[in-house]
Amino acid sequence: MLTVGAATRVINNEIGTPIQGASVTVSRIRDDLEANALLLRCDEEAVLLASCDLGVLLPKYVCGFRKTMAAAADVPERNVIITCTHTHSGPSVLPTSYFKDVDDAYHQRLDGWLGQLAADAAADARPARLAWGAGRAQIGYNRRVCWADGTHTMHRKRGSDEFIGLEGPEDPEHIALFAVDAEGNLIAILHSNTAHPTTFYGADFLSADYPGAARKHLRDVLGPLPVIYLNGAFGDIANTSQALDEPRRETAEQRMERQAHLIAGETLRLLHEAVFHDDVVLAHRYEDLQLAVRLPDPEKVAQSRELLQRVDAGEELPAWDVMFAHGRVLLQDDFGDVPVDTNPVHALRIGDLGIALQPTELYCQFGLDIKRRSPAPLTAVVSVADGHTSYCPTMAGSIGGGYSGEPLWWTRLAPGAGERIVDSACGLLWGLWENR
Repeated sequence: MLTVGAATRVINNEIGTPIQGASVTVSRIRDDLEANALLLRCDEEAVLLASCDLGVLLPKYVCGFRKTMAAAADVPERNVIITCTHTHSGPSVLPTSYFKDVDDAYHQRLDGWLGQLAADAAADARPARLAWGAGRAQIGYNRRVCWADGTHTMHRKRGSDEFIGLEGPEDPEHIALFAVDAEGNLIAILHSNTAHPTTFYGADFLSADYPGAARKHLRDVLGPLPVIYLNGAFGDIANTSQALDEPRRETAEQRMERQAHLIAGETLRLLHEAVFHDDVVLAHRYEDLQLAVRLPDPEKVAQSRELLQRVDAGEELPAWDVMFAHGRVLLQDDFGDVPVDTNPVHALRIGDLGIALQPTELYCQFGLDIKRRSPAPLTAVVSVADGHTSYCPTMAGSIGGGYSGEPLWWTRLAPGAGERIVDSACGLLWGLWENR
């Protein structure tokens, strides 16, 4: 028998604490950060999916969170999969800044919230039926820009004659999963799309960005139910188009609301067309994939150490230069002796829906490759799940360089990593569909 439970918790940080995507601290909470969870049990299988309105969660924290949530929900520890929406308007969770630390005190509080979230989802469990579907809602656009000199950058200066196109594809597919109880009442919604939630980058407030706004729109229509958002292969996907000479004339707030309306509207359309099933296969597999790390050029590391010494001495240098220098030094110090990193890859089968989850900021082409090779009638690909390791660029991204292409601590995987993640995810998915 299939049972489903779901829950939601507010996970805001305190006023005055650092923000991941800003050089300022929190002055107010624009809208609540949340963690939403979906607990599925069928026969001998149980899986707990959680989505947090955070940039990422590092593996050293996720390991503890999994234990806490597994004990609270009575689920095998490695069947707890924690994902992040990747909002940049949240607590400091990734060491991309030389001037601020990862907020350890916040993570300690988060452990308690996630434990309660898991317990609440378990207490909510009841017989259920599921439905799934796919549509289209384009909120993401490839942000890797190619230039005539062979270099690539993350964004484009408008009107330049040197622009020769975009580096990679986009994925506007929108996927949704719905759970209802025996009386037909909605238990929870899970939906997935692909884009960086960076609308308020640099602002002095907390915000769940477009995933939070879409959640609000769904609740305005359907009531206060848990909504799980899974972000796709968004490593090279922005929320604005780089191909247009004249970008859309809208404020950041308007852009975020447009994206939220697009995905909430498509989710509602899929709900109205949904066909629910109570005889659903639930299965899960995972692999801890060992991937090679690409170390920075030794000469650049030496130059970066010198630059950071100048910063320590009080010299003001361009923020971009400081960030790159910090990323190179951190990468060399943490992985120079053993250039290998662990990347957990998960495959989940829920009826005809396959979900591939992995910890990198996967470039979109790899997400499309997984979907094309998957045996599932419908496949969602999820980034920054079960930890966070690195951007995972294509070969073109690694050669083109620039941010998310050059080797830094948060862009550390060697060329070939994406292909191995695709192979692992597809192998796991095929294993879930064999003989069933």
